[in-house]
Amino acid sequence: MNSKKPNTPKSKGTDKKTKAPSLTGKDKTQVPMRSNAEKGKKLTTAEQKAEKSKSKASHGKASSNSNTSGKSNSAKSKAKSSTAKGKSKGVKTDTTMDSSEFKDTVASGAKGSKKNKMPLVKSNKNSGKSSSAENTTPVDYELKGVSDIRRSFHKNEEPLYFISATNFNLLGADEWIKGFKFITYIECFDGLHPNVFSPKQEIPHDDFEGIEDINNYLLQHPEVQDYLKTRSVDGRSGKAMFLMFNEKTEELAEKLGLEIMFPKAEMRTFLDNKVNTNRIAERAGVACVPYVLSQVTDYEQLSEVSSHLGNQLVVQTPFGDSGHTTFFISNEEEYQKYAEEIEAEDEVKIMKRIRCRGSAIEACVTRHGTIVAPLMTELVGFKELTPYEGGWCGNEIYPNAFTPELRQKAIENTQLFGDQLREEGYKGYFELDFLIDQDNGEIYLGELNPRVTGASSITNHAVFALADAPLFVFHILEWMDIEYELDIEAINKRWSNQANLDGWSQLIVKHTEDTVEYVTESPKSGIWRMYDTGHIQFDRMDTHRRAVENENEAFFLRISKKGDYLYEGADMGILVTRGRMMTDDFRLNNRAKHWIKAIRSQFKSEMVEDKKKPKLSGSLTK
Repeated sequence: MNSKKPNTPKSKGTDKKTKAPSLTGKDKTQVPMRSNAEKGKKLTTAEQKAEKSKSKASHGKASSNSNTSGKSNSAKSKAKSSTAKGKSKGVKTDTTMDSSEFKDTVASGAKGSKKNKMPLVKSNKNSGKSSSAENTTPVDYELKGVSDIRRSFHKNEEPLYFISATNFNLLGADEWIKGFKFITYIECFDGLHPNVFSPKQEIPHDDFEGIEDINNYLLQHPEVQDYLKTRSVDGRSGKAMFLMFNEKTEELAEKLGLEIMFPKAEMRTFLDNKVNTNRIAERAGVACVPYVLSQVTDYEQLSEVSSHLGNQLVVQTPFGDSGHTTFFISNEEEYQKYAEEIEAEDEVKIMKRIRCRGSAIEACVTRHGTIVAPLMTELVGFKELTPYEGGWCGNEIYPNAFTPELRQKAIENTQLFGDQLREEGYKGYFELDFLIDQDNGEIYLGELNPRVTGASSITNHAVFALADAPLFVFHILEWMDIEYELDIEAINKRWSNQANLDGWSQLIVKHTEDTVEYVTESPKSGIWRMYDTGHIQFDRMDTHRRAVENENEAFFLRISKKGDYLYEGADMGILVTRGRMMTDDFRLNNRAKHWIKAIRSQFKSEMVEDKKKPKLSGSLTK
């Protein structure tokens, strides 16, 4: 029988290459943002809206200051409508637009297709009010505030699921929501997690090329279908969240009677496109790294269209995974390494390379406004963890990680972006990467992930979330057909208070060698303890980080197990511990290096010379 892990190459499939969205990336802007210092005071909500309107009115005008803005897309980008690679196998869909098309379509939430524009539901533009508030009849709220919301989920009778390769992204959700279950392809806990279901028998399938393929496989598996039937209530199969999904996933879910608790895949694909993200940021009035959008045919043409950005460039294709399609180019020799991938796209994002710190922030668009979690640091490109120079490989959250000014600007920008998403018909969970320029102190939007992410387990287990409710609770609430009342401003004020933060770090451990290896031994998921000698030992079973008592302990979630294959970029596991894993100058500290070395030593593998690499590329954790 074939191994259950997607690391294992399976039966022959198509040779199409799919690209998934990245968690790290560096974009560029043309809308400079005024700082609070320049304004002379902190803006009120009304003033923020006025500033946003001014930003929209001046959309497309180039700034003369190249340090804070790029050339106007509408003036400089003659890029054609891009035919980006779709998430579904064998389907090629238009997902990027030039500036004029963007203005005509994004206001209605339409996907970037010239021929078949899909109108999406417009949401109330007043982000602080419920869409029901426009009615003259007062709303009879069923739930009034956070305590009612928490109680409602503890009494929930609707079958709710997270379906993905692993349960990493929503670890602990089953403790907040009655009836919440995980359906996963990879059994990280060897059957010991009470709310994880993984099919035991492998059924024939093509090679997995992405998480979407894994989820579609699960929905077609007889064991999964039987499991859904046994848990149905009054003939209802329930509702499900997916880390990644496509149109085929939607069709399969509908046949099973499952409602997907996210906007349509078509909209997510459109928003996930890095080219579109920058155009949306401009409309929202959120600054990006100086950039230009263009098709690239050769190095000479690249140099010509980006001459105002200098010769240190970062090029990103519309879709990428954890730095896998983020290319750092300073000369023609470096360009030639990636020329085939860059030239295959109808439009790419070309940015000025800046010396930056990576950061991430998660938020949720609700009918009452945008809830924003605290800003956290990102670990990017550490060779001890990832083979990709721009690859995301972890996060830290701790008090005073950023100056109050940077935190406030990140929160304001996230609210502006969330409000813009809401106008386009999007609701629910999203994450933004911000890049902090170490030379001028500016904070720029890096990219958007319209979904839960690899940072979600850090966000949803922090003290501020435990005191109110995790962000995923507010996301799911939007799909529960319940009228509720919520003071968004009060939540955001509490969550921005540094006293409501505790210190945690997570490391995403990947196979960094360009080899294919067969795993003969692997560590268990649970709590591990490190001794003074640097030796680690499995201490006890637990299902997420809450049981970690001090910095000598860590929670490890195993992904690659005995019988799987390791390939370059394959996820081995996630290590979560209290305290910091980086120094103040953004380098791995000694404790991090000891933990990485120790957990890697728990894996044993044999080199496989004649084994082909699987088509599955990138991260299973996102």
